[in-house]
Formats: sequence, C-alpha cells, structure tokens
Amino acid sequence: MVLETRDGEFARATTATTDEALEVLRRRVDELGVAEPALARSGDRRIIVELPGVTDPAEAVGVIGRTAQLTFHPVLGVVAAEPSPGPSGAPSGELVLAAESGERLRLGPAALSGQQVDSATAALDQFTGWQVGLDFRGAGGETWRKLTADAACAAPGDPARRVAIVLDREVISSPQVNEDVACDAGIAGGRTQITGDYTESEAKDLALLIRAGGLPVPVEVIEQRTVGPSLGAAAIEASATAAILGMIATILFIIAVYRLIGGIAAIALVCYGLISYAALLAIGSTLTLPGLAGFVLAIGMALDANVLVFERAREEYAARGARRSLRTALRGGFSNAWTAIIDSNITTLLAAGLLFFLASGPVRGFGVTLSIGVAVSMFTALVLTRALAGPLADARWLNRRPAWSGLAGIGWVRSRLESRDPDLMGRRRLWLGVSAAAVVLAVAGIGIRGLNLGVEFTGGRLVEYAATAPLSADAARDAVASAGLERAVVNTSGDGNISVRAGAFGEETETKVRSALARAGGGDIQRLRDEKIGPTLGEELRRNALIALGVALTAQLIYLAVRFRWQWGAATVLAMLHDVLLVVGVFAWLGRPIDGVFLAAVLTVIGYSVNDSVVNFDRIRELVRPKDRRGTPFSRLVNTGSLQTVPRTVNTGLGAVFILTALAVLGGDSLVDFALALLIGIVVGTYSSVFLAAPLAIVFESRPGGLAAAPRAPSAHGS
Repeated sequence: MVLETRDGEFARATTATTDEALEVLRRRVDELGVAEPALARSGDRRIIVELPGVTDPAEAVGVIGRTAQLTFHPVLGVVAAEPSPGPSGAPSGELVLAAESGERLRLGPAALSGQQVDSATAALDQFTGWQVGLDFRGAGGETWRKLTADAACAAPGDPARRVAIVLDREVISSPQVNEDVACDAGIAGGRTQITGDYTESEAKDLALLIRAGGLPVPVEVIEQRTVGPSLGAAAIEASATAAILGMIATILFIIAVYRLIGGIAAIALVCYGLISYAALLAIGSTLTLPGLAGFVLAIGMALDANVLVFERAREEYAARGARRSLRTALRGGFSNAWTAIIDSNITTLLAAGLLFFLASGPVRGFGVTLSIGVAVSMFTALVLTRALAGPLADARWLNRRPAWSGLAGIGWVRSRLESRDPDLMGRRRLWLGVSAAAVVLAVAGIGIRGLNLGVEFTGGRLVEYAATAPLSADAARDAVASAGLERAVVNTSGDGNISVRAGAFGEETETKVRSALARAGGGDIQRLRDEKIGPTLGEELRRNALIALGVALTAQLIYLAVRFRWQWGAATVLAMLHDVLLVVGVFAWLGRPIDGVFLAAVLTVIGYSVNDSVVNFDRIRELVRPKDRRGTPFSRLVNTGSLQTVPRTVNTGLGAVFILTALAVLGGDSLVDFALALLIGIVVGTYSSVFLAAPLAIVFESRPGGLAAAPRAPSAHGS
C-alpha cells in the first residue's frame, strides 16, 4: 500500500515527520507479526508499505493507518443538543465527542497522553469479556490517580464521575470511577483497564496501537494493491529444487561417512526440516530470504550435533579395546558431546533471542527462524537420533559386523592426522600473520573499491508503468534485468501496472526498461509515476540491528568467559569479527551488492564462526583438565585439541557446502550472492576456529596468570 502524510493538529507533513511516521509504522507492522516487511519513504510525504503473506489487507490498513493519538480526559458533562461544527462547539481547550453509547460528552483538556503509557495488553476479564490493561510510566501513574481522584468527588451516576479515553478524537471508553474509590484518593498503582464490548481481535489491535505509539501526523491510504512476489515463481521453484538436491547430497554424504548410524542422522535431519517448517507455520511466520538464512544455519547446527556425537562415539569405541560395544560407544558419544552441543547452541540462542527482542524487520525475522531451528535441532539430535540409534546399536547382527555401523573406526582424516601429528600451533605466528594480512586486504577493498550498498540501504528510484497488454511477473522481471537492472524489485498488479524499484538509475536506463517491457509483450508502455524512494532498511532499523548485534556479542562473550575462560571468549569474538570482515572485503573487491540478503548471510556467518570456535575450545578444555596433563605445554594441548576436532569441522562444513552450492548453481540470481557469502563464511570460519581463535587463545594465556604463562623464578629469599 502507499500512504501519504497530511498536516496534523500538532505538526506539518514534512520529510522529517514522514520519516518519523515511517518508523512508527515499522513498529506497528512488527507488532502485527508480519515477517520481513518492507517500508520505504517515496518522495517527501509518501510511504510504501509491503506486507508479505498478509491475508486480510483491510485489517492491516485499519491497524497501521490509524493516527493512534491516545488521550485521557475528565468528563465535564453531557451535551443535550447537537453542537455547531468547528471549534465554536465547545469552549477553548474542551471537546465535544460522542461516547461509545451515542451520547455526546463535554470533555476537559487532556490530562494524560499515550506517551505516558508504558505497556498495553489485551486480556479476558472475570466475565470472559475482552479488555485492554494499561501500565503508566513515570509521573503518568500519579496523574492518573489525581484524574480519578477528582472524578470520584462527583456523585455516582453524575457524568463528571467518568473519565473519557479518546483515541484519534473518538471516545473508545468512558468508564465511571467505581463507588469504592474515595474522593481525593483516586486509583493508585499506575494501572487501569479500558473496557468495552470488544472482540478479541479488536482488543489486541487497540493494545497494538497503544504499544507502538502514535503517528506524528495523520496518514491516508492513497493506493492499495496485491502484488506478486519479489522473488519470482521460477526462482522459488529453482530454490526449492536446489534445497532438495542439496539435502539429498548432504544425506548421501553423511551415510557414506557414518554408514548405518549416518542413515539414522539422515532420518533425524528430514524430521528436523518437517518440524521446523511446521513450527514456522504454527506461529504464522512468513518465510523470506533472511528467514531462509536462519533455516540453513540451523540445518548446519542439526547436522553438526549428530557429527559431534558420532565422532565422540568413534573415539569411545576405539578406546575400550576388548570391552567395546556399539551401545557403550554410542552412550559415551552422547555423554561426551553434550557440553559442546549445549555451549554452541546456547551461544547461538543468545544471539538469536537478542536479535528478536532488540532488532526489527529482517534482522528480527532471522532471529525467529534461527531460534526455532536451534531448538528443533537439539531435539532431533539429542532425542530423536538417540531414540532411533539405541535399538540399532543393540542389534546382535550389527555388533557382529561393527564396520557397518560407521562407529568402528576413527575415520581416514583422523587417522592421517594422528599419524603425522603436525605442530600447527608451533607456527601460530605464521597463521596470525596470514589472518592479519587477510584483514588488511579486506579493509583495503572496502576503502579502495567501496561498498556497493543496495537499495535497502541507500534508497533509489521507483518507476511505475501502465501496460496495455498484461505481463506476468516473471516476464516483467526478466525484461527489466535485460535492461541492466538485475537487482531491481519488480512487481505486477491485477490492473496490468508494473512497478520497478532499484538503486539510482538514469534516464537512459529507464528508457531501456520501457523498451524491454514493450518487447516482452507489454504492448504500449506508459510511465505513470517516477519517484525517489528512501531506504527500506531505515536509520532506526540499522541502529537497532547494530545495537542488538553488539549486545548479542557481549552476552556471548560473558557466557563463554563463564563456561570457558575470558581469554577463549575474546579469541572467539575476534575470530568472528575476522570472518565478517573477510566476507565484506571479498564482496567489496567483487563489487557485489551489500543489501538485505547479504545482511542475512553475514548474521549466518557469525553463527557458524562462533559455533566452530566453541566446539574447538570445548575439546581443548577437556584436555586441560586432567592432572596428568599439567606438565604438558598449553600450546601442545591446544594443538592436540584442534587436530581432534578437524574431522567434525570438515564433515559439518561439507554438509552445509552441498546445500549452498546447489543454491548458488540452481537457485537463480536472487540467491547467488546469499550462497556465495555463506560459502565464503564457512571456509573462513573453518579456518579461523583452528588457525586464528586457537593461536589467539595461546597468546592471551601467555600473559601473567594465564595457562601458558611462564612460571615465575624463585625468590632469592625463598626456600
């Protein structure tokens, strides 16, 4: 829909007030539960709102288009006759409005406003009717007490004993102060209820409006239409095909490596996908590209948990010698992998939860899908896999042929590493130098080439065309891409109009677009509207995303410091920042767009990076604890732990690479950059967990008081 701001009672419609209105609308849309909405300012006074998956546009218009200026007024009396129109109908500062019962009330100046309301919730009262509970903030509670105290001095039944609650100059409730409230005492506690003959949806919509805040100026819906998807039907079909092929390749790989027990993991992985998708449907989440990013990351974590268990079970089987059995090996695998799975998932859940509560728009949608995915992945890996694998491990025929299980050997990669035993940490200065050089190169790319910010960050141009012959969304999209706007957002409506939104493009390109649309079968193409639009990812959204990310990283650092050591937590966070910088730097050198899709990919890279480092440090922590290892240098323990986690890292990474490669090859132009960013992120994340986070931990632990610090020389006066 297209909204236009109008001059209001307290402010004029300008570019600034339109931007303020846009942010209020963004909060309202987030409250509606619409995943990944797109809002952008068009011109000085228009706002374009795109709501994916909304089934009742009229309801959305009714909620987000309300001005939502909430005020609380003392009732001075009832007006018997219809007042004359205009301000002369009541003395200065007073209002005459119709109550919910139809009678006209004379209201005094507003004593309270919606700005003093802290929260609003819809709930059932004791008579199973719906009401809205309000909590006041600051001095609002005392003002409410005084307002009700004055009203309580009037006799029961007197209109002056009522308080009017007004929303957008409409009385939504005018309750009488209860008779048990004494004069000059009032209703204390900073709480009240708005009662009325509300349905559940009406009460929830009213609470939503109050929570989201009032618009600074009125808005009017000047255009509303249902449009086709920005990601075309062909791209969606190709993406689904790519996801299925990638999943099949991942399943075949996991079965090839872990055989029968890998088949159990494959079943659990399919169940993970079904349960996660069902959960998203249950909460009404709209699956978009950022949501897909969270889904892909959670698939990787579901696979990772199974791989951790199987690698630990292989170790347990090899360590027990003659007393070994598949059942005890599997039980030991689950027991030993528990801490790594919990720590890696909790750090991810911390980030996902904080992104959901502190951010908005696509970042919030990423947090939703990632939170659901992590929870489901833990269930499928720790409960479902265990339930299915237990009876298999007890089977006599399999215990007579343990090689079929996939747990009877430590694997080719682990065997080669143990036989060669390379001293990776002995060359830690080399790895740190390589990482530093890579960061310098990435920063140079950002500085020299600059970032190709997409239309979501910079705004751009919106042109709407009228076509004499109907043109499908996919045909229009292909035509616009052929004119040089491959990343444009193209939509068609039922009346044959075509809208093209992209970064700033000149008249020559616009002429090519018109010609391309005509050649595609649109007939005579006329330009209806041509406007400059603001960024979809507005300033407040970007600020909230950065704040949420900063808080999430701080929370992860604190958790890692408590569970491990602060030195290891700091190394994990620095390795993650290294990975993000490299992904951004590569995109800068390649000139690829930095847009909402890239933002989702970067958030996914952060999850992969932290997860890899946590698993590595969990193994190192195990090696540091035993007393018989106290004499072993810390750097040697770090080297051993890093080598032992390589098979897990390689197998998990390859599982995700299959899916992403399929998306990059078959998913179409819309998903190439997304898959490319994730592929780069997985490679650098795998590298940094061993070759950057681990060496940094050694460097930090070399400081006084650290595990790798040199022992102090004995004192001259010591014994």
